[in-house]
Amino acid sequence: MRARNRALVPLLVLAILAAAIASLTLGAVAIPTGQLMNAATGHGDPVVRAILIELRLPRTLVALMVGGMLGLAGAALQGYLRNPLAEPSVLGASNSAALGAVMAIYFGLGDLHPAVLPVLSILTALGSLVLLFVLAGRAEGPLALILAGIAVSTLAGAGISLSLNLSPNPFAAMEIMAWLLGSIENRQMEHVWIAMPCIVAGVALLLWDGRALDALSLGEDGARSLGVNLSRTRIRLLLGVAIGVGGAVAVSGSIGFVGLIVPHLVRPLTDRSPSAVLLPSFLGGAVLLTGADILVRLIPTAGELKLGVVTAFLGVPVFLVHLLKERRLW
Repeated sequence: MRARNRALVPLLVLAILAAAIASLTLGAVAIPTGQLMNAATGHGDPVVRAILIELRLPRTLVALMVGGMLGLAGAALQGYLRNPLAEPSVLGASNSAALGAVMAIYFGLGDLHPAVLPVLSILTALGSLVLLFVLAGRAEGPLALILAGIAVSTLAGAGISLSLNLSPNPFAAMEIMAWLLGSIENRQMEHVWIAMPCIVAGVALLLWDGRALDALSLGEDGARSLGVNLSRTRIRLLLGVAIGVGGAVAVSGSIGFVGLIVPHLVRPLTDRSPSAVLLPSFLGGAVLLTGADILVRLIPTAGELKLGVVTAFLGVPVFLVHLLKERRLW
């Protein structure tokens, strides 16, 4: 690991621990740290234990996993596509996974079993990967993938809009819209077990190609001259994004901008090479989404804010910074 990155990772690990503890103790009912320790050891008030184990622990674990996956996917795509504004939605993974969940809600399949919605979401994300390969063909450059991703994302978005348009009743439309806004409220441990295998597989595939992403910063010809197999690298990266993001979106709904924001926050603290940004982006994404989830619980509103709304507002400053740089005002 590079020297400039050595202090960053331990600090982010400590930030994850702090965010996890805050997520477990803060909320509508504040729980002191002492009671948290008692509950962890099997003692204390049974009501406090129920709140921690059945409500807040699954929510915290989902926030950490989903945030880490989205942050890592954004960093990997920015390195591979050499585009600072790339994120999972660029290749249509997020919209396609969302389409699968919307289909489960629209046809009432989610009522058959809690696992139906996430499984269908993951399957549509993998289906979008197949379509992406068909559209992009054998082209190894990033432009073909971006154009194919836009087509896949637009098609999935059209399917979501059609579902809303043809929704059989306003309650189904409201349920679809609530899911599309993104939230990890009322998550259970079964959601953790559903998402975890997909996210672990996605993280492993994306971290595999760190050196290949460094070589790609020299261009396709430069990477090929260094012995990088571009076809295999693309397959691993797209599989990692589709499987990992599909599993994340399946349990959290559509949460945007995390994959865009986090790499830009951690990149100045590294040597700026794509491989050095990957692990910090995973850790930073976990911290960011967990912090945002704590924020939605603490903001006094009639109903809890949706997590995707908060992360969307957080993404605005990133676009403004890039706009000012392009206009040479920064």
